[in-house]
Amino acid sequence: MLQNFVPVNEPLLDGNEKKYLNECIDTGWISSEGSFVKKFEDGIAKVCNRKYGIAVCNGTAALDIAVKSLDLPPGSEVIMPTFTIISCAAAVVKNGLIPVLVDSDSITWNMDIDCIEKKITKKTKAIMIVHIYGLPVDVDPILKLAKKYNLKVIEDAAEAIGQTYNGLSCGSFGDISIFSFYPNKHITTGEGGMVVIDDEVLAEKCRSFRNLCFKKEKRFVHDELGFNYRFTNLQAAVGLAQLEKLTDHVNKKREIGKFYTEQFKDIKFLQLPLEKTGYAQNIYWVYGIVLKDDYPHDAEFVMKELTKKGIGTRPFFWPMHEQPVFKKMGLFEGESYPVAEKIARRGFYIPSGLGITDEQMNFVAEKLREVLHASF
Repeated sequence: MLQNFVPVNEPLLDGNEKKYLNECIDTGWISSEGSFVKKFEDGIAKVCNRKYGIAVCNGTAALDIAVKSLDLPPGSEVIMPTFTIISCAAAVVKNGLIPVLVDSDSITWNMDIDCIEKKITKKTKAIMIVHIYGLPVDVDPILKLAKKYNLKVIEDAAEAIGQTYNGLSCGSFGDISIFSFYPNKHITTGEGGMVVIDDEVLAEKCRSFRNLCFKKEKRFVHDELGFNYRFTNLQAAVGLAQLEKLTDHVNKKREIGKFYTEQFKDIKFLQLPLEKTGYAQNIYWVYGIVLKDDYPHDAEFVMKELTKKGIGTRPFFWPMHEQPVFKKMGLFEGESYPVAEKIARRGFYIPSGLGITDEQMNFVAEKLREVLHASF
């Protein structure tokens, strides 16, 4: 690794993290039973105007529990974007359901809402919304479709902590929502996730599934199979400190986005992230770039060249219909989603974590320009 290597993400831990962790250590409350867990759950629920928060060990676990709690009939179809992380489709498949895919919007990179209704069949029971890379999905039309066809709505707001849609918090839409607190999120707990919900019965189901379905009256007698997806007091202590600085984190991410956009706006063969839509301003979970067709190389080439110059990058998501694991299952045979396929091959993101410095951002911008212009 180069000495001056700029990683794709560095978290920012400059609040009360150490203070709260020391309290956990001093009191001995380090497991899932500590008081910080409930405080963090309540805090996140309040931010997104939900009644209940159920903290779990990661965002994937949150998706698993969220889908399972809805108790959809086996073989039900769940409409979702093909361009997303595999956790979304895996939660559907693991619960005995069938993912039905839609392509991406070429401008926002979110699911193309105009493609949803024609995918609805008699087997369709839910729609999964996934907010991608800092801009939310256009939610209202989806909620109207869900009401029209009596469908559940699962909202994956993992990348949208602190984001709003028409002034309402992401994580507040549909029947059940989830967050992730991986180190590259606007709030991190190292690993961690949360289900947020308004329905008390579903909330209790999620709590039970999180904790191996232990029964209150007979702990080691189980009526259902659950998971050990518990969240520790140590994680919650970090999360609570992070939550206290959420507004600062969102503002810093927008500053990072503004800086990079100013640096690259004159490069004609780059598609940069959309700054805003009619319903939201970008919070730049990551700063993504898509190489236009007139650029002679794909994202993989540019990323390799940036690595040589000390710049960390990540590729865009790989579409679900092209995942080998799902092909082995016989899913998505013959399906093609051109927009998702293109941005997966020509998209990547550059260092934009909360811990990045001005010096590092200037270095990234300089080296990216060098790489891009050296190809002509």
